[in-house]
Amino acid sequence: MMSQPNEAIVSSQSTNDAAPSNYAGQPWVEIYGSRGLAPWLVSQRTSLAFSTYQTGKLFLIGTSPEGGLSIFERTFNRAMGMCGDGQTLWLSTKYQLWRFENGLSAGEMHQGRDRLYVPRIAYTTGDIDLHDVVVEDSGRVVFVATSLSCLGTVSQRFSFQPLWRPPFISKLVPEDRCHLNGLALRDGRARYVTAVSKSDVADGWRARRNDGGVVVDVVTNEIVCEGLSMPHSPRWYRGQLWVLNSGQGEFGRVNLETHAFEPLAFCPGYLRGLTFVDDYAVVSLSQPRHDKTFNGLGLDDELAKRDAVAQCGLQVIDLKTGDIAHWLKVENSVTEIYDVVALPGTLRPMSLGLKNDEIERLLVLDQPGQL
Repeated sequence: MMSQPNEAIVSSQSTNDAAPSNYAGQPWVEIYGSRGLAPWLVSQRTSLAFSTYQTGKLFLIGTSPEGGLSIFERTFNRAMGMCGDGQTLWLSTKYQLWRFENGLSAGEMHQGRDRLYVPRIAYTTGDIDLHDVVVEDSGRVVFVATSLSCLGTVSQRFSFQPLWRPPFISKLVPEDRCHLNGLALRDGRARYVTAVSKSDVADGWRARRNDGGVVVDVVTNEIVCEGLSMPHSPRWYRGQLWVLNSGQGEFGRVNLETHAFEPLAFCPGYLRGLTFVDDYAVVSLSQPRHDKTFNGLGLDDELAKRDAVAQCGLQVIDLKTGDIAHWLKVENSVTEIYDVVALPGTLRPMSLGLKNDEIERLLVLDQPGQL
């Protein structure tokens, strides 16, 4: 792992985890940020984590003692939705939902890092195309089972327990009818979801990618916004419902009185993943794949208007102005990101993975108890 002020390059030798390499003689992935990104992370005492299912990686972005970016990555097959509070981190993967816990006490360091995320629990759900995941105030974890078009929670005995499905979905079958994907908490409970369409036939959402997207209130079953293009990542923050109008490259909010989407910023990429840090939103961008899922979206026209190409990375948006305050670019083998989450109170995080023996050698004991 090499880091420099304002730029960090991750090579395929940076960890013992296996990493894909399509660039002979070059790092398999390059990550670099705007000049102000690292100082901003330090000022907020925050790190970021993002997932990429395309290469099966969890990336942790912090700051180095020298003032640059600190980049750490681990391999998890089809890494997707995340949520966390700085101590606990949840990550959905191809057929499991992982719970990581920070193994360090306050003020403790491990290999120069102030967070050590250890995968402690895995719930085996099977391949249900698990997308967004949240934890309610009660402690219940709720996630989107996209292939079955429903919300669910973990089960001690079964693959998972279904909790809710949209009113326009007539049956729980693994057909990905509407491409339910995003989930937001409000007042500590699962409240809003996004879907690409209201289709009730197998794979029907693909025909409605440009204007079939909806945001649904799971408590009232009301559609609170429609006419969106492949919406993702609804989030309730500071009394407002924010969402990504991904097919248009737009970040904005839903006016719950008029049911209209109000864009705040355009970002040059296909948007999935949204988190907040104080007065800023952090969104993740992907380069659209050249297939039927992404071809012909309004994003193409918006990029052409600006003489721009789609990027992969993160952008930090000022909520007061809609301006891009800071950015992170990811290049070479990684072209798609699914989710991003802020890790408050964290400067330099790392994680254990499953591809080497470090997870076998780490031993952290709890306080002694009694029989």
